[in-house]
Amino acid sequence: MNFEHALVAIGFFAFCGGLIDAAVGGGGLVQLPALLHALPQYSLATIFGTNKLAVLAGNASSIFTYIKRIKIVWKLMLPTMISAFVFAFFGAISVSLVPKELMEYIVFFILIVMAIYTFAKKDLGRVHSHIQCGKKEVLLGIFFGGLIGFYDGVFGPGSGSFLLFIFVKYFGFDFLNASASAKLVNLGTFSAALMFFIPSGNVLWTIGGVVGACNIAGSLTGVFLALRYGSGFIRIFFLILLLFLIGRMGVSIFL
Repeated sequence: MNFEHALVAIGFFAFCGGLIDAAVGGGGLVQLPALLHALPQYSLATIFGTNKLAVLAGNASSIFTYIKRIKIVWKLMLPTMISAFVFAFFGAISVSLVPKELMEYIVFFILIVMAIYTFAKKDLGRVHSHIQCGKKEVLLGIFFGGLIGFYDGVFGPGSGSFLLFIFVKYFGFDFLNASASAKLVNLGTFSAALMFFIPSGNVLWTIGGVVGACNIAGSLTGVFLALRYGSGFIRIFFLILLLFLIGRMGVSIFL
């Protein structure tokens, strides 16, 4: 595959990844393998850095669209975002200390539990509950932000989907509000990762720019679909993504 064809292929998967990520998270599981396949001559660190640049661009564009239509609970979100940023930074530092094989088994189990729970609870995430955002909720947000931030720094796949589920399950958000809130937290985790990759020269700026533009186009499409069809659409999309993640991780672990 020559460079031009590789770039077209990467752009297509970046669009698809951005669309999925804007609606339910997990788009990196589409985009990252495409980059790895198309750019085998580069190191993993360079691929990860370029991918983070692109997903940050797509994530930021989707957030601006969401904020115009969704009421964000800033009292909860700001401390959660800061916690995610800090712990993603520490997660990146600790990446060599955590056995990725163990992490894969844990994540695989959690994904199955999330899928079963979401499927069983038919009304989960359909109605947005007005939460009393007191000290308990803020501390819970800091805890979950730190937990997912550290996971994103160490491993990463599905972090946006985990956040979406947490906001629905523990804070009473509908899927639409949860999706918008998850994007805000991911701003922190992606930015923390780039604090490592950019100074070390592990970002391909030209390719990252093209992939980022396609990711933005996909993100805007994903947000449009999410806002147009609402929480019911996101719930179905979320379940489909979970099944995809379970299948993909199951193959990598057991085959």
